[in-house]
Amino acid sequence: MSITKPRHSPGRPGDTSWLGPPIDARPLFGRESASLLRLLRELRQEEWSRTAVPGWTVRDVVAHLLGDFLGRLGRRGDGDGHRPAPASGETLEAFIHRANQEWVDRHADHSPADLVAALEPAGTQVARRFESADLDATGLGVSWAGADPVPQWLDIAREFTEYWTHRQQIRHATGQGTDPEPRALATVLDTFMRALPHTLRDTAAPLGTQLQVVVEGPAGGTWTVTAGADRWSLAEAPAGQAAAAVRLDPETAWRLCTRGIDPGTALDRSRIRGDRQLAGAACRIVSVVH
Repeated sequence: MSITKPRHSPGRPGDTSWLGPPIDARPLFGRESASLLRLLRELRQEEWSRTAVPGWTVRDVVAHLLGDFLGRLGRRGDGDGHRPAPASGETLEAFIHRANQEWVDRHADHSPADLVAALEPAGTQVARRFESADLDATGLGVSWAGADPVPQWLDIAREFTEYWTHRQQIRHATGQGTDPEPRALATVLDTFMRALPHTLRDTAAPLGTQLQVVVEGPAGGTWTVTAGADRWSLAEAPAGQAAAAVRLDPETAWRLCTRGIDPGTALDRSRIRGDRQLAGAACRIVSVVH
């Protein structure tokens, strides 16, 4: 029996079918920006100081979001026209975390009102820019998908998940649950699952082996990843019995992908059919820079 161990290699321009069918997140940015502003304007003063993610308060996450918006608009710098760059020997992940922290630190004296005032026009401009973007053009690399460059549809969808996830972190920090609006959540989950081929890059399996991840509910779906000659793939594959299937609820799925819960917790909450080792490998999925 032929065994394949997909190689860890970057995506090839013009050959990205293994990432699955395109996602069009472009129409969602305007609504996402409006939802964020509405949420922030309803926060009490003390809620801005609550912890949203380890090491960052709600105010810090909002400052980070402003940096994300301005970065997409080409306006993120240190005030002197200097843009951060990786240090010698610094990994991409370390550089991104350092640059994000430096940005938040430089805006530590910005009031909530100042941040909201800056977010509104920046978010509007980002939404307008994405609305006219060419989904088939070359976009920025997506490290958690193991592809650089990628089609712009994945770059844009990844950016949408970033904004959506930070809004949920603020909601959770202030005693609110995850926004259940199904269209946005469905887009987020679909985007996150594009990390599956990269997640399984070191998982050996017979050629053609299939793994299914099923997320329940109106925002969910089924993603089938297949072991190919040189990598796992989300491209359409012949129908067949999956060697393993993992069934998750939406809350577990998105929090697993963003490291809000660990793989062991996700496995405990999941329903598994078939090869548990393969299912466990899928639950190591991470769809953020870490």
